[in-house]
Amino acid sequence: MKTLSLVGILLTACLHAGGLEFAQTLREIHAPADVDKVAAEFEFTNRGDKPVRVVKYDAACSCMSVTIKDAKLKYAPGESGVIRAVFEMGNFSGTVDKVVALWLDEDPADKPSLTLTVRVHIPVLVSLEPKTLKWDLDGDASPQTIRITMNDAKPIRVTGVNSSSPAFKPELKTIEEGKIYELSVTPASIRTPGLGILRIETDSANAKHRLHQAFAVVRKPTPAEAAALKP
Repeated sequence: MKTLSLVGILLTACLHAGGLEFAQTLREIHAPADVDKVAAEFEFTNRGDKPVRVVKYDAACSCMSVTIKDAKLKYAPGESGVIRAVFEMGNFSGTVDKVVALWLDEDPADKPSLTLTVRVHIPVLVSLEPKTLKWDLDGDASPQTIRITMNDAKPIRVTGVNSSSPAFKPELKTIEEGKIYELSVTPASIRTPGLGILRIETDSANAKHRLHQAFAVVRKPTPAEAAALKP
């Protein structure tokens, strides 16, 4: 399993929390498409005149684990430490922000002393635009199109497309082999609500990019959409 360490730093201004001084509270990582994990480290020093104890540290997402170097929780004046956050890339793509909350002595349970942010830029090798096609009930049943663009140096081909529901018929058109495709979707009926998941298979060398999903839905328009349609 491949892991990428920190690549860039966005914030350089120091931030103090309960005597602890952090040089950065936002770390930025540009991750290659073929890594499984990325890691960011936040260094801090107790600049106060009394000991500081870390009561709790937590990431809101199960996709990120957080540790403190040597599992040390109490810091005397002048002592330093490191908080390390490891983000599991999974199927994320684009720019993703994940936050670590840090509670010190006497912090209320709902108000940590500070938050640290890991911002990960993940390459989008296969772009779907849009990812959701929408038809209004009893509206226009014309086909709609998803444009599939490959953003890798090597060609990525669409090898298969299927719909989870017979209410939506997909039809693939090759615009440029290995680079650009158009997926036309036609609803069988727009008289009843419906939802279909469109599964798009590719031959990407990267396993995480071999299967993608888009959605097709027939639904009642929102009040704002309905108002916009009125003459």
